[in-house]
Amino acid sequence: MTVGLPAVGNGPRIIPVITLESADVAEPLAQALAAGGIRCVEVTLRTPAAEDALRIMARHGGLVVGAGTVLTPEQAERAVAAGARFVVSPGLDEGVAAGCRALGVEHVPGIATAGELMHALRLRLSTVKLFPAEQLGGVSMLKALAAPFPQVSFMPTGGIGPGQMPAYLAHPSVVAVGGSWITPSDLLAGGDFDGVRRLAAEAVHAAQAVERSGP
Repeated sequence: MTVGLPAVGNGPRIIPVITLESADVAEPLAQALAAGGIRCVEVTLRTPAAEDALRIMARHGGLVVGAGTVLTPEQAERAVAAGARFVVSPGLDEGVAAGCRALGVEHVPGIATAGELMHALRLRLSTVKLFPAEQLGGVSMLKALAAPFPQVSFMPTGGIGPGQMPAYLAHPSVVAVGGSWITPSDLLAGGDFDGVRRLAAEAVHAAQAVERSGP
């Protein structure tokens, strides 16, 4: 099963990972990210406001919105009902995978080892989240896992910032890079959405530079 992220195919391969304490910021945040060139986001289900925020951001016509930190099939069902078009988990859970398949949405499970990756392939999941990417060894770890599994696409997430992002995007196995540096908590708390737009635009510019440089 390949990842169903149409925005990745038509835009920058960057997925901001967003944790919101209040749904009130969801609409201006969606507008800022889209204005900065972002086309795909992941809203984590880590706060009481997450489902409402996901629902609001999913209404924005310029964004493909997914749900992150999905731990149970029930969470996946609620997220899809709120408008999530893909589901991301920090680990690999057969129940979540089966639930997403029944719902008809793509599921990107987190993996940290070759054994977990083989388990994902047995579940017909060929796009996985390398998580936490930097803590596991960064691009070196990605290369080590990608070599024996050329059929796998990776979405590295965890500890990645603007300095590390280009090296990940340059690897042919990477479908997208996830990270929270575009939506830092201090900017969200202060309502600095122009700052978010600037960070988004900078990330998009850097990603486009990688694309132009080629393999």
